[in-house]
Amino acid sequence: MDAQTAELSTKSTPDRYTYKDYLLIDDDKRYEILRGGLIMVPAPFTIHQRLLIRLSVIFSNFIKEKKLGEMLVAPTDVVLAEDTVVQPDILFINKERLDIIKEAAIMDSPDLIVEIVSPSSASYDTVEKRDIYEEYGVKEYWLVFPQEKVIEVLTLENNIYREFCKGRKTGVVRSKIIVGLEVDLKEVFES
Repeated sequence: MDAQTAELSTKSTPDRYTYKDYLLIDDDKRYEILRGGLIMVPAPFTIHQRLLIRLSVIFSNFIKEKKLGEMLVAPTDVVLAEDTVVQPDILFINKERLDIIKEAAIMDSPDLIVEIVSPSSASYDTVEKRDIYEEYGVKEYWLVFPQEKVIEVLTLENNIYREFCKGRKTGVVRSKIIVGLEVDLKEVFES
């Protein structure tokens, strides 16, 4: 244990966590910080991981083929503010903004974020994180609901998220900021 970790373990936990506190956590659990509150992120269910892989392949292939930027998956730290650190399931950064990718974390808002919503994280993803992503200017936010087989795409219009498109079980959803990217729901949800 180094001196900083020893110092953290002898102090009481902070009232408001910062990125600096977050970096001192020394265990194998995943955490996020939302407006200073430390939240443990449980391991996802297998359906979550299947959908993550399917969507990642679709996004990655398209982005790589068109040379549009960089796509990363969780766990990747995204530092939106000193007291707000998230680990989106999928994130995309346009090629003009690749300088926000640092060795330890993404140090600004990605252009697009995808969250796969679990029953235990529904309000967290659809309310709290939605508000944070909107506040920090994430241009496009995809919500994937595995049980309902729904994908909802939200885009920022005048700093407020509006539904851009939505699909349930079948059909296609598309991205506004990754022009040409279309996702067939059957490819995502059918085993």
